[in-house]
Amino acid sequence: MRRSLRTNTLVIVSDPTKSLYEDQWIGDVFHYTGMGKCGDQSLDFAQNKTLYHSNTNGVTVYLFEVYEKGKYTFRGPVKLIDTPYQQEQLGEDKVLRNVWIFPLKLVNSSASQPIPESSIRKIQEAREKIAQQLSDEDLLARAKSSSGKASKRTASTTVYERDEFIAELAKRNARGICQLCDQSAPFVDKKNKPYLEVHHIIWLSKGGNDSIENTVALCPNCHRKMHALNLDVDVQKLRNKVSFSLNPLNPRRN
Repeated sequence: MRRSLRTNTLVIVSDPTKSLYEDQWIGDVFHYTGMGKCGDQSLDFAQNKTLYHSNTNGVTVYLFEVYEKGKYTFRGPVKLIDTPYQQEQLGEDKVLRNVWIFPLKLVNSSASQPIPESSIRKIQEAREKIAQQLSDEDLLARAKSSSGKASKRTASTTVYERDEFIAELAKRNARGICQLCDQSAPFVDKKNKPYLEVHHIIWLSKGGNDSIENTVALCPNCHRKMHALNLDVDVQKLRNKVSFSLNPLNPRRN
């Protein structure tokens, strides 16, 4: 966040191509993470205080978003629409801490241009790259600290942005084996990793959570089967597989 005393403005930037802060859109509300890289954040710290009091201190807040590294897109002025709340996120020191989340809304959302779906894909690709570089321990911590709510915004159509840390954890837990048919992944991708597709047991479009407990890794054939048939017996099998893989007392497949 950057404050200008001369213009009495505050510029906030959301950059998902960086690994630290976890901002997300839920509908037309932007949940923005406050300042502070290590340790618990404070509402009295630096520009957290400015943003917290922005409805009464006369400061105009402007939002920029990054869809490609180094490129900033101006979204417009935003307004704090609800009381900030706390959430656990990993700090720069890899230690879980409490951060402040500010619910913001574009002042003139009707005039805002829809985000191209290609930009959403670039964000997902950037987050996926970050997730793949994390250790198993850091990935599990990031996935556990997720809000469980899928990021959702209006692009050319309504787009659900999955949590790439949860998606990567599901693939690692599967160990290259489809969690429905129990067969090896049909091929390895260009990164020499078993190709499995992430699936939400209860679909996001039907109110399912973007959470560890609701996410599995399937071969393409089984993934299509779940979207075509979604049989109760298969849903239950996937739930059982997730419960087993998350139980620390159960041995993990090598």
